[in-house]
Amino acid sequence: MAKKQKAPVVVAELGRPETAYETRVRKAENSRLYKQRKTVNNLVFSLLVTLGLVLVIYLAVPRGTGSFEDRAVNVSQLAEEAAPSAGRTLAAPDTGDTWKAKQANLRNAQGITSWQINYTTPDNAYAAVAQAFTADGTPVSETWIAQQLERQAPTGTEQLGGIDWIVYEHPDRSPEDTNMLFGLQGTWGDDTILVYGTDTPATLRVLATQVAESLGEPPAPTPSDAEEAAA
Repeated sequence: MAKKQKAPVVVAELGRPETAYETRVRKAENSRLYKQRKTVNNLVFSLLVTLGLVLVIYLAVPRGTGSFEDRAVNVSQLAEEAAPSAGRTLAAPDTGDTWKAKQANLRNAQGITSWQINYTTPDNAYAAVAQAFTADGTPVSETWIAQQLERQAPTGTEQLGGIDWIVYEHPDRSPEDTNMLFGLQGTWGDDTILVYGTDTPATLRVLATQVAESLGEPPAPTPSDAEEAAA
């Protein structure tokens, strides 16, 4: 028995059945609209996923309170905590609340350990203190010192806080392009002490005096191998 053919469906807006061509056109348009809706849905979904990831990252990142300009670390506390590792007293100048210590930590490079403090001064200038030493008490290399002082030449000597300092005064340098307009290099026991920055020489001399006061009397220098052998 032959299969009965289904009668074409009358399309309301046409008032008659679709032709084969009209059916192909309708299906093609429906397919296009479906793909278009799917693309829009995918875009919306992707946007929502992206916003969700941004929110998760934002919530996961730790944030401190207050602006960077107002933040300061406690140098005295950090120096006390780091002293056992350093095996010595570490500089903790009493600069007062108007100075903002942005960083204070121990560093190791080129066989040299250094206690580094970086400040923003009351004049919004830069100032730094570095207390450097070696494990065996040998002098800190001139190369390392030159790197910290941006390879500038010494210009004199003076004494502050009981320490003899080599002076590096270079006021013609641009504070926008350097971290050292004025610097001081001294010795405390086996340690090399550097005080430098872009503030005025008077301000940095006061800082150097405060560094010396915080260190107190220098320890006896470590005897060299030759001195030990002679003893």
